[in-house]
Amino acid sequence: MKKVIVIFSVLLCLSGCYSHNPRIVIETPFGNITAEIYEKQAPISAGNFLKLIDKGLFEQNKTVFYRVVRMDNQPNNDVKIEVIQGGLDDREVAAPIPHETTEMTGVKHLDGTLSMARSQPGTASSEFFICIGDQPELDFGGKRNPDGQGFAAFGRVIEGMDIVKKIQQQKDDRQYLIEPVAITSIRRK
Repeated sequence: MKKVIVIFSVLLCLSGCYSHNPRIVIETPFGNITAEIYEKQAPISAGNFLKLIDKGLFEQNKTVFYRVVRMDNQPNNDVKIEVIQGGLDDREVAAPIPHETTEMTGVKHLDGTLSMARSQPGTASSEFFICIGDQPELDFGGKRNPDGQGFAAFGRVIEGMDIVKKIQQQKDDRQYLIEPVAITSIRRK
């Protein structure tokens, strides 16, 4: 019996060691947010985000959380969501990437999901958002975006949702933070 337990433990450890997703830390004045990035499930979006980190673009350019969406600040939206949004101040620094739908990746917009912000499909580059609560209307076929293509989810917060919620509660004017929250660093953990 001991032999079976030892073998099972070794196999469990090996499967965990080889399926580990890259982790990143987003540093803010309110505290750190740690997330895992789904590089295998969402290779285009996750690869782009990790490339921006590895090039140091989030640290070389002004990077902030600048937009908060809550139930109380979207009066004209029939489909309401809850997110915080940020990214590079200079969007021209990063090239747009192809749109990677949740239908393609299977990564859904659940509480803590990181996803690429975009206007039209294929326009995402360095802007991202973090979901507060499950947001199925942001998935492929969801009704938040009229084109029905949804947004490209690529990771999930594993520590620091309290920081995300604190940022979301800051004072805003029509969803734009009166005082944007600096992202002092985004780095691999």
